[in-house]
Amino acid sequence: MKMKMSFRWYGKDDPVSLQYISQIPGMHSVVSAVYDVKPGEVWSEEALLNIKNECLSHGLVFDVVESIPVHEDIKLGRNNADRLIDVYCENIRRCAKYGVKCITYNFMPVFDWTRTQLDKKAPDGSTSLVMYMDQLKNLNPLEDDIHLPGWDASYTQSQVRGLIGAYEKLGQEGLWENLTVFLKRVIPVAEECGVKMAIHPDDPPYQIFGLPRIITCEENIDRFLSIVDSKSNCLCLCTGSLGCAGSNDIVAMVNKYSKAGRIAFMHIRNVKLMEDGSFEERAHLSMCGSLDICEIVRVLAMNKYDGYVRPDHGRMIWGEQGRPGYGLYDRALGATYLNGLFEAFEKKYN
Repeated sequence: MKMKMSFRWYGKDDPVSLQYISQIPGMHSVVSAVYDVKPGEVWSEEALLNIKNECLSHGLVFDVVESIPVHEDIKLGRNNADRLIDVYCENIRRCAKYGVKCITYNFMPVFDWTRTQLDKKAPDGSTSLVMYMDQLKNLNPLEDDIHLPGWDASYTQSQVRGLIGAYEKLGQEGLWENLTVFLKRVIPVAEECGVKMAIHPDDPPYQIFGLPRIITCEENIDRFLSIVDSKSNCLCLCTGSLGCAGSNDIVAMVNKYSKAGRIAFMHIRNVKLMEDGSFEERAHLSMCGSLDICEIVRVLAMNKYDGYVRPDHGRMIWGEQGRPGYGLYDRALGATYLNGLFEAFEKKYN
């Protein structure tokens, strides 16, 4: 196949082992990171070499990093941002040295993602991640002691409040300015190293608690890609994240950006949208949610997409316990479903 199927692995403490991942038909790449290093610190070469060798010992390739976190001070443009970007560039170089070809990151303020529940039970007994607006609307992190799924547990409540206040003062245009500074420093380094930087869209792609969100829609993605017009400045196009907003035409966006060669990594999952903007994560098949996964894969194959793909968040099924969204069974089913679609459509458009 032209595309490269991948699977996220959280290291040796992940209950989903590399041995299990290697048994999924068609699996090529491992998506991982050095998870025990804080944002703004340099990753050790020893840690990167260990991940590479662990993957190779199971017939897999460690060539995608998800993620190198962007320090909040870079996003806020604080005085130490310049030094922190230097550290980020060094991490790009070190990853490239050990075979990494794609690095995912995001520019979301404070929270990487937000859900209101991690274990919503479906009638069939499976559980999944959900975002229900009626659960969210009465929450106020500036007044209440709350901690939602996807929030960095290392922040105290007072730190969260301080960051929210700083981002409210910064605003969307301030965040765009700081993203521009970041891109103009890191993309030339990525070009030199043969690495594609793949930004993950905001999840969900709209404002929460007044925080600015900018990687949310086609207009904003066009703006992002134009900041540094380089094949190393790419998207990690997450169908489930962008698909949480009904205004986003996911098939059209996948077609547009894959045709332009600006998608380095596809996160493919399905969501079921509700009338009030709530959503539930569902099984990968088109029939299970609001997104046409079959058509998404068809346009990727039509455009000769040869980047990385991974089955994104899965349900917990068959009694499995583990990291919500990152169990083995449903993601393996998703990978198999996607492999079948890609095989059929790549043969059609070969």
